[in-house]
Amino acid sequence: MTISAPGGLRPAIAAATRVVVKVGSSSLTTVAGEIADDRITALAAALAARHGTGTQVVLVSSGAIASGLVPLGLTRRPSDLATQQAAASVGQGLLIARYTAAFAQHGIRTGQVLLSADDLMRRTHYRNAQRTLDRLLELGVLPVVNENDTVATDEIRFGDNDRLAALVAHVTHAKALVLLSDVDGVYDGDPRRGAAQRIAEVRGQADLEGIRLGRGLRAGRGIHAAHGSGIGGMATKVEAALIASAAGIPTVVADAASAPAALAGDPVGTYFAAHGRRPATRLLWLRHAAVARGSLRLDPGAVEAVVKRHASLLPAGITGVEGTFDAGDPVNLCDEQDAIIARGLVNYDAAEIPALMGRSTRWLASKRGPEYEREVVHRDDLVIL
Repeated sequence: MTISAPGGLRPAIAAATRVVVKVGSSSLTTVAGEIADDRITALAAALAARHGTGTQVVLVSSGAIASGLVPLGLTRRPSDLATQQAAASVGQGLLIARYTAAFAQHGIRTGQVLLSADDLMRRTHYRNAQRTLDRLLELGVLPVVNENDTVATDEIRFGDNDRLAALVAHVTHAKALVLLSDVDGVYDGDPRRGAAQRIAEVRGQADLEGIRLGRGLRAGRGIHAAHGSGIGGMATKVEAALIASAAGIPTVVADAASAPAALAGDPVGTYFAAHGRRPATRLLWLRHAAVARGSLRLDPGAVEAVVKRHASLLPAGITGVEGTFDAGDPVNLCDEQDAIIARGLVNYDAAEIPALMGRSTRWLASKRGPEYEREVVHRDDLVIL
């Protein structure tokens, strides 16, 4: 961990040929909570300058709910999900219209891409999303991505699109990720409560051990724990930066006013150096963002096979099932003490599994047909936690 800012440029950011930039609602809105056109204009100018160098740029933008407040006569962000979705439905079109006009001033076409959780988890869906984004970039279009929060009930707790941006960076094979907010980086304490220093560089999660973020949260405790800091809190940005950097994508967390400098590779904000290899997208999602729809309890033999031998989960090793889920949903795999050991995409509905438990796939195939000679969770759709 580097506290004092390093000199010189960050070459991995400056040389990136494809960059994902995420901006949160707080960087786009006024004190009253309305979208500020001057802030969109400034952001568009910064992204257009980088686009003009030949870099392909993807923008992940919040702000749909904020854009819908005034047209609906709302004075503050609604607290109930239904009204949030209604505001997003009205505001999304207005938000993309503002971006379209702002980028048009620089001769850049934009395209709206709305994604849901399934679009980045199920193989056929994320391949479609990947093809669409790739083709837009090939055509010189700047995609503006947002969560499809008019229909996705989990989006409001999605970390203000921070995790979405990390996953989009992975899906698009981006070479850099820039997370913009109203804070100029990650600090080793709360700068509002006394002396704190900005952390200039992070080379791994170990660098953040003992660092407290948001309302008493420690970095690296897991994305879902970060929700206590509020929507778009620094904890969610750190977790998103760790997701991306661990997948080989260098990341910068900075304030929106520093967008031009951050995109140029100047030493602003906090830089998360890339490390690790790029995993399969659905496995990245399963590890960091998927919400399990249920759980399967495993006997000791199955736990050892899954964890130590990286084997698929077979019906013979299952001793219990909880929850209501369909084939293809994410489920947690637990040991006999209910500790979560892994997460995977299940191949059976919850109602089918009790009749399969303890049986070998060969026995099931002979009694029920060849379609039952398959794993409950295939090893390629499973991550160890």
